[in-house]
Amino acid sequence: MTEPLRIAIAGLGTVGAGVIRLIETNGDLIARRAGRRIEIVAVSARDRSRDRGVDLSRYQWVDDTAALVTTGDADVVVELIGGSDGPALTLARSALAAGKGFVTANKAMIAHHGLELAEAAEARGVALKFEAAVAGGVPVIKGLREGAAANELSQVYGILNGTCNFILSKMEAEGRDFAGVLAEAQALGFAEADPSFDIDGVDAAHKLSILASVAFGTRPAFDEVAITGIRHVLAADIAEAAALGYRIRLVGMAEAGPRGQFQRVHPHLVPLDHPLAHVTGSLNAVVAEGNFVGRLFFQGRGAGDGPTASAVVADLIDIARGEYGVPYAMPAADLTAPSPEAPGERRGRAYVRLTVADKVGVLAEIAAAMRDAGVSIESLIQRGANPGGDVLVAIVTHEGPERCVAQALDKLGGSPSVIGQPMWMHVL
Repeated sequence: MTEPLRIAIAGLGTVGAGVIRLIETNGDLIARRAGRRIEIVAVSARDRSRDRGVDLSRYQWVDDTAALVTTGDADVVVELIGGSDGPALTLARSALAAGKGFVTANKAMIAHHGLELAEAAEARGVALKFEAAVAGGVPVIKGLREGAAANELSQVYGILNGTCNFILSKMEAEGRDFAGVLAEAQALGFAEADPSFDIDGVDAAHKLSILASVAFGTRPAFDEVAITGIRHVLAADIAEAAALGYRIRLVGMAEAGPRGQFQRVHPHLVPLDHPLAHVTGSLNAVVAEGNFVGRLFFQGRGAGDGPTASAVVADLIDIARGEYGVPYAMPAADLTAPSPEAPGERRGRAYVRLTVADKVGVLAEIAAAMRDAGVSIESLIQRGANPGGDVLVAIVTHEGPERCVAQALDKLGGSPSVIGQPMWMHVL
């Protein structure tokens, strides 16, 4: 075998410790598959005294994360700190400028600065790898960039956040409302103390913007992603969806076509005959549609030390073999600026849930608002009055332009009969 691939690791949280554990446990197998050993030469984190369940004594400890670039003669720097800017971005820039390979699980940084980093990596002829940034251990980046490289991809979409999928699955299975299930997810470690990035869809949007860039050959465009999370989904919505033959999932959807590129993270009603309807718990799943390969479906654990460490080390094995190419599916200079599609002209069916006062004429008012906006109603269900005197109205529309539903909801939003914010979900 040739000389080992020497790596330095920044960040020793759950994933960082998992990478060390994986390399130590499967080191011989990894060496046989990579053609040489992968050797950890230096590590860095904020707290040296913390017990991480791995023996760090054999590795050089570096207090200043930025110094990893010049410590231990590392060939590759592995960044597992997190955050779109700050120390992670500084380390990425300095590692690539120094001609070091760079592997990261940092979806926020790649979503915001991926183009810049790709240009820097290509200019120095070194690797920039980020398989672990999307869907944990599911090899979706590699699958799209390499396995589907000969195809024109028109769609890439899926369940990209395990926390949201765990919450929705639990609500579905137990008939519970959002707040109680979120608290349980936090207690079990599936959700952060501040879960906003997850439940408001930002985490999924970071991942979607990366997938869209790889799939369509466009520059990452996180700012173009329309984002709605799940914090306003009720148990009643899930029950109504089930009665109609659907399950509710937070879906990241990206499409490219003659009208431009479209990116959205939004709760969807997913038909029971679609594979995404059967992705439960904290699993992630991604669907891609290619013009020759047809539908591709990727599924697996989207977070945790094992799956994410697996993706990080898979990237390191590629680098050890000398098989890494350009970071995206084509050189950064060839990535085009996406032309955003106006969402209002998109056509589809919608689920709309309104909480309204229990009084005569409310249903007529809703029907009139829909009629005036050009929305055709497929079904309308009114549930009995709650203790507060309000009722739930659930509507499923026929296919039509999204702008029409938006206009109807704008009109109803000013009605004294409508209580709170309407919930609008798309039907996949």
